[in-house]
Amino acid sequence: MFRLGFVKNPEAGHEPYLGKLAIPYLTPSGVIDIRFRSLSGDNGPKYLSRPGATTHIFNVAALNTDSDVLVICEGEIDTMIATQVGFAAVGLPGANNWKPFYSRVLADWEKIMLFCDGDNAGKEMAKTIARELDNVFPIFMPENCDVNDVYLAEGAEGLHKRAGV
Repeated sequence: MFRLGFVKNPEAGHEPYLGKLAIPYLTPSGVIDIRFRSLSGDNGPKYLSRPGATTHIFNVAALNTDSDVLVICEGEIDTMIATQVGFAAVGLPGANNWKPFYSRVLADWEKIMLFCDGDNAGKEMAKTIARELDNVFPIFMPENCDVNDVYLAEGAEGLHKRAGV
């Protein structure tokens, strides 16, 4: 569904992506970007983007889902988990990557639930998006936790309970 990859033998110039999870940003016309996530606890950055890459909404296929409710997550992994447990979910590649024109893309949804990380960045993301859209309902994960943490600790039920479904 998400067409993830793993960088085992990088091409020349792509050595920084060695050993990283490759997360493609897919649209109906194909891949528009790839982000790379560290799978180890090394001292390097957790995420890498290609030089010059711009930010996009992750999992735009969810925008064509027959649902009145959309979930917005902070991060690709959280979006994948929310999708796997049954939500129509899109993601932002980080809490501070909201773009004002996204509100035009999301304006027709009856209800938008924000699955916010339990940190200051998650709170700021909720404030930013709530200023742009009237149909937003922030759902904060426990302190210093994200969707992935809640899923690992409580399973799908923990996310469904928080969302009230």
